[in-house]
Amino acid sequence: MKGLGELERTVMEVLWAREDSGVAAATARDVSRALAGDRDLAHTTVMTVLDRLAKKGFLKRKRDGRAWRYSPVASRERYVTELMLGALAETGDRDAALVHFVQSVSEDEAAVIRAALAGLTAVKEPPA
Repeated sequence: MKGLGELERTVMEVLWAREDSGVAAATARDVSRALAGDRDLAHTTVMTVLDRLAKKGFLKRKRDGRAWRYSPVASRERYVTELMLGALAETGDRDAALVHFVQSVSEDEAAVIRAALAGLTAVKEPPA
């Protein structure tokens, strides 16, 4: 999965936040309003970014009258996971990269990793 540009990421953050709060898909107008306090963007710019994100496969869209309603294809966490896997694929030594990553996490993050690994091990172990 390719990375997002700065403006694309900003638009995706609006849509992910809406999804996280249980709000339905957004129109370009909804996104423009959400960004109005932080960014001075023309409505047509927002429409172009949304269209581009849909064509790249980051968003799905559905007609709602004359407007399109956009929603993320994947969660923020899934997107970040794909970025991390892509970064690992770029290294010449995946094991070394994983070791450096694990050594750089906090104790709380290490506990999350240990719990996730324990859950994987429990699933893979055959019943006794």
